[in-house]
Amino acid sequence: MEIRNLTTFIRVAELQSFSGAAEQLGYSQSAVTVQIRQLEQELGTLLFERIGRHVRLTEEGEALVERAVTVLRAVQEAENVGKVGRQGGGKLRIGTAESLLISVLPPVFVEFGRKCPDALLSTKTGPVEDLFEMVRQNEIDLLYFLDRKTDFPEWIKVSEHRERAIFVASAAHPLAGEKHISVERLQKEPLVLTERGISYRYALEQALAADGIALEPFLETGNTDVITRLVRENRGVSFLPEFVVREDLDCGRLAALSVDCPQIEMFSQLVYHRNKLVTPQMELFIRLLEERIQKGSGVDKTDFLAYSV
Repeated sequence: MEIRNLTTFIRVAELQSFSGAAEQLGYSQSAVTVQIRQLEQELGTLLFERIGRHVRLTEEGEALVERAVTVLRAVQEAENVGKVGRQGGGKLRIGTAESLLISVLPPVFVEFGRKCPDALLSTKTGPVEDLFEMVRQNEIDLLYFLDRKTDFPEWIKVSEHRERAIFVASAAHPLAGEKHISVERLQKEPLVLTERGISYRYALEQALAADGIALEPFLETGNTDVITRLVRENRGVSFLPEFVVREDLDCGRLAALSVDCPQIEMFSQLVYHRNKLVTPQMELFIRLLEERIQKGSGVDKTDFLAYSV
């Protein structure tokens, strides 16, 4: 049984597409078809149902997926013998939210580059639903996102850390230091918010909608750097994850407002697909992110979940 055929099988299973697997692996579609047929002949069973352009795993194919991943991981571990303590080239593709990309990840990227200078690191940002699909399509290796606690059976989650979202204003704003600010009072202020559908804004709007309250911002943008700058210059009030403005809060440039509304808690979460072969680059990134979060917020190590490769 050829390892190449198992690798192709896993990719077809992930993408549910012979042509998609061929494109990602750099093969012709006919080569992928031949490899799958060879594997089916060796096992004496059909692994995929082919109905028109649709490809779906058979029951036997489903049973093979977990075993194939185990075999390929063992092969990868064997190939990595002697590489402990040093990182080679390769690539690492990270999917993430823009707020995390701007606020949390830069020091991780710098340290990753220092420890793995020959690797290519790339990022993708977008709505979390789009990033989920990119994980499923093997277009990103690791997904680091902010949302309510989220689990899918095809994911392996290695990090889950509670994050608060708060209303913030310039320290010079009249509301800074006031207690029990009503949402109605807050509505009189110019609001600068992230785009609709962003996880923490959506959670806030859902909580306020129960009381018939709607927030109407004068500016919406997905760039939290722009929002923070406007708030810092006392041009509006915003609602952001605490990690985005932590430095400004610590330095006294911004103030967290005491608003009478439900507290919004989200979770930063790091996941990869359960069929994904974990590379040394992925392992390094997971470790560096763990160290960064522990250093930045004093979280307990148990916030990082056990994982095996």
